Amino acid sequence: MPDTARRILWADDEIDLLRPHILFLEGRGYKVSPVSNGEDAVSLMERERFDIVLLDEMMPGIGGLETLARIKTINPAVPVILITKSEEESLMNEAIGKRITDYLIKPVNPSQIFAACKRVFEAQGLQRGQVARDYVREFQRISALRAGPLGWKDWAELYQRLSQWDLDLQEVGDTGLEQTQADQMQEINIEFGRFIETSYSDWVHGRAERPVLSTDLIGQFVAPLLREKKRVYLIVIDCMRLDQWMSLEPLLEPYYQIERPLYCSILPTATPYSRNALFAGLFPADIAKRYPQYWQEGVNTEGSRNRFERPLLENQLRDLKLPDLAIKYVKVYTAEDSNQVRRDIAGYQGLNLTAFVFNFLDILAHGRSESDILQELAPDEAAFRSVLGSWFQHSPLFEILKGIARQDATVVVTTDHGAILARRSALVYGDRETSTNLRYKYGKNLTCDSKQAVVVKNPLTFRLPNGGVNKNYILAREDYYFVYPTRFHEYERQYRGSFQHGGISMEEMILPCAILTPRR
Repeated sequence: MPDTARRILWADDEIDLLRPHILFLEGRGYKVSPVSNGEDAVSLMERERFDIVLLDEMMPGIGGLETLARIKTINPAVPVILITKSEEESLMNEAIGKRITDYLIKPVNPSQIFAACKRVFEAQGLQRGQVARDYVREFQRISALRAGPLGWKDWAELYQRLSQWDLDLQEVGDTGLEQTQADQMQEINIEFGRFIETSYSDWVHGRAERPVLSTDLIGQFVAPLLREKKRVYLIVIDCMRLDQWMSLEPLLEPYYQIERPLYCSILPTATPYSRNALFAGLFPADIAKRYPQYWQEGVNTEGSRNRFERPLLENQLRDLKLPDLAIKYVKVYTAEDSNQVRRDIAGYQGLNLTAFVFNFLDILAHGRSESDILQELAPDEAAFRSVLGSWFQHSPLFEILKGIARQDATVVVTTDHGAILARRSALVYGDRETSTNLRYKYGKNLTCDSKQAVVVKNPLTFRLPNGGVNKNYILAREDYYFVYPTRFHEYERQYRGSFQHGGISMEEMILPCAILTPRR
């Protein structure tokens, strides 16, 4: 007998004729919510939780497959049984490609519906058990890996595996395993912070083999394509984590073959540093020295701090011996900006390189801290990925990528830095000239607990601008965020549980640089 908590959403334009079927299911302990069209089904999914969806393939308005796609953006893990009059193989292939759990051919009787639901729920139990066993084995493998010395490639592989488990556990919905995963991530981030603290200075000064850093990304992944005379679109999605990109990849796989190399953000993992470094191919100290007119460290608005990305990009291309290219640079802040790019995308085919910066995700992450509605919609990382997926599937960016897939071009999708869910406050002491950022700060004579932050007493050791005597930087470790002693409790409450960036964590530093080749 199913648990009384099992809830079924049934969408069918002839739902009134299915009353006997509904009574049959309710007599066996299920609670059924009937609707007569796809719009109502989507609306109900947005407001309530269901354990399974029964979906008619032929409905007026939005059809069954479109309803299925929208439901999957709201809850990718919910099982869907498609009920159809058609036995065409192409329809079934399309439905299966959209991740239906099962399908039934009309006419159906109540026993068929009940049996199909029962199979799904029994399979879920088996799947949860298998996932739990697999995760225990993976946990043991990760523990063994952590026992030895880890280099960059080991850390990148480890974080990629952990990110995949985040997605897998989200689909299964086992809160116990999810908590174990969160605890493991916190422990591993402690070790990662130590690794970065001991390795980073050697990387940036060429004293040790280093990963691809922000400064190397265009030279490593974009320049070779341009030298091969390929047309390239470079898309930088501000503040995108690896797990978030991995959750979007299935939506793009029908259009592109996708390679996913990883790279490492420079420090601080914040837009003025990491994104300027990406476009310039230079560390911040070198940008400030070589192009003092472009370095705006003290300016607090994002638009001002990164106003010079196009000239920095042009200068880097000249340094890479790629002059005289036809390039375009577009920064996208608003929905209207996105729609304008979508309308213009066919006109970019005569260019060698088109670079886009999309700020939506960064705006969403920051806006979440100030909006009760967004915090309710995305209380944790898994929910934030779902919100991102829902936005992306209906966004101009997705339409832009589908349009580029019809062109003879290669797409490089990356980000400048990630973000971490800040959970613990760290006291910091400094003067009034100290910067206001929550995961990194620079100023004179900054002090904090070295267990909570990396203190960079000499900025040049990290190739950061040395703006005078006694200037230093502090970079938050793990999931800490900085709070001053004055008004401590007020700011601690305000920023606890917010997405922040600028510090040292796997989520902020280990980043995707996906190479998308159109399948055509």
